[in-house]
Amino acid sequence: MSAWKNRGFAARLRYALQGFAHALSQEHSLRAQCLAFLGVLVVLALLRPGALWWALLLLASSGVLAAELLNSAIERLADALHPADSPAIRAVKDCAAAGVLLAVLGALAVGAAFLAHLLGAPA
Repeated sequence: MSAWKNRGFAARLRYALQGFAHALSQEHSLRAQCLAFLGVLVVLALLRPGALWWALLLLASSGVLAAELLNSAIERLADALHPADSPAIRAVKDCAAAGVLLAVLGALAVGAAFLAHLLGAPA
């Protein structure tokens, strides 16, 4: 069994934070999405909506960040295992990017619903 398996919580948390820091330093898209996430936090703090809106917006935002991190991991792994151009690897990367796109569109839909709620649109 790998020496990296079954570590304690503190070690696993450290690995996760190292992965996040690495992705943040390497991925422009992740940095942009983190800025958008901070914007969502500012809007929530200023407008103080109900707990359900906090939950929906934070869940949608964290889903985008998680999808981008998984996309980055898939791309790095694919590039390391198969550095040459390959239609199969391209398809894998495109599917991972499509996952990010769907997460972003879902988050935008939640944001649009929040905006409609703020503007008093009928339910």
